[in-house]
Amino acid sequence: MIKSLPRYFYKYCLAACCFLVFTQTVNAQTDADALMIPKNFLCTGVVYTHSDWKNYWEGTFKRNNGNIGTLSTNSFMVVGNYGITNKLDVLVMSPYVKTNASEGTLKGQSGVQDLTVALKYLAFLSEIGKGIFSIHAIAEGSIPLTNYEADFLPVSIGLHSKTASLRGLLNYQTGRFFVAGAGQYVLRSDITIDRNSYYTDHLIYSNQVDMPNVSNWLVSTGYRSLKLNIEAILSQTTTQGGFDIRKNDMPFPSNRMNMTTIGGLAKYSFENVTGLELTVGGNYVIKGRNVGQSTNLFASIYYVLDFSKKTK
Repeated sequence: MIKSLPRYFYKYCLAACCFLVFTQTVNAQTDADALMIPKNFLCTGVVYTHSDWKNYWEGTFKRNNGNIGTLSTNSFMVVGNYGITNKLDVLVMSPYVKTNASEGTLKGQSGVQDLTVALKYLAFLSEIGKGIFSIHAIAEGSIPLTNYEADFLPVSIGLHSKTASLRGLLNYQTGRFFVAGAGQYVLRSDITIDRNSYYTDHLIYSNQVDMPNVSNWLVSTGYRSLKLNIEAILSQTTTQGGFDIRKNDMPFPSNRMNMTTIGGLAKYSFENVTGLELTVGGNYVIKGRNVGQSTNLFASIYYVLDFSKKTK
């Protein structure tokens, strides 16, 4: 079984995780799915995301705020994914983010946010029953690219914290149907804010903010073929510590920010333009704590370039 695995890996790509066929058609993939890009292939593209909310949770109390109205966020993210080997990919991404509050005096912010780099490793792949089971490990880190202000929520474009995370991803596919699950733990660095004291659940005389770490998990299921992918996703994000927003106060970077979301996506690969792919999707926050009940929509376009050596 071990000796025959490489040939099996390519031959049955529709049911597995690589999506490489002999015509050199490759599907784009992210740091949260079970798709791999082959060695010496580059997938690059642009992702547009729109998010907005009017109601939010102040702790566990759901409310709205006339001084904010509807908070909207638009971002454009450039992404790149390169196959170092057939089992190891490197992903790089960075967004430009713009926020806006429809009411009140809060001025929206805009700018380049963080640079994220991830290594995605196919640790295990095997035929089990009538399907294929795989395990992926994803190591990821991010750093702020600009000196944007984190202490201006909810219109800040980010939290300005350096992060390091590790994600494990399990995927089982039989025919063109799959089920997957993933868990991630994110370490976050302290941040510096432009004031010498602040109040959490007690007064702190410092400009350093201790940022709690974050864990998240997701489960997904759907249909996956070379041409069309349709996926439903349930996810949960939990802050490991932090505190609630005080009554009628602004959010703070080290708040406990928990959320449960449901959503989905669809990917389409064009037959007449090899390597071109369109993805659309979205999600909705169904339960939260110190977060907005947001609706998030996204669309992306990817193109795959082949840098492998050509042989006759």
